[in-house]
Amino acid sequence: MATLTAVKFPKATGADEALEILERLQREGSIVVHDGAIVSWEEGAKKPKTRQLNNLTGSGALGGGFWGLLFGLIFFIPILGLLVGAAMGAAAASMADVGIDDDFIKEVREKVTPGTSALFALTSDGVRDKVAEAFRGVDAELLHTNLSTEQEAQLREVFSDAHAV
Repeated sequence: MATLTAVKFPKATGADEALEILERLQREGSIVVHDGAIVSWEEGAKKPKTRQLNNLTGSGALGGGFWGLLFGLIFFIPILGLLVGAAMGAAAASMADVGIDDDFIKEVREKVTPGTSALFALTSDGVRDKVAEAFRGVDAELLHTNLSTEQEAQLREVFSDAHAV
């Protein structure tokens, strides 16, 4: 089963730095990345920059349309207002099928702000110990995952270790 995970970083370059770790883990065979995207929001910019991780995933399992729709729902709805609201409402309902609900959209919208970044990844076959060790100490906040409650708690613990140092 594939896992969709969203992780926020307190600086605009944080997701790119984490991507280097993810790439290394994939090369080592410790995880399979099916698709992903990065959002980076430079301080002072009006909106974030987004990009799909084609270098890791080839064409990507979810595709650019998925990421475009997701990031449109998260970052541009407040600007576009009610004109797009009804059409996007139907699209948002289909996102729930992959574990993305209104709470997720609201949390990402509130937390990914100018000066921060986020990494969104659809992965499978992760060797938990190796992935945890690789990310231990990385300053990040887990925003969402569709892992089991126990697995999510372990992942949150890995990222909270960075704040204890």
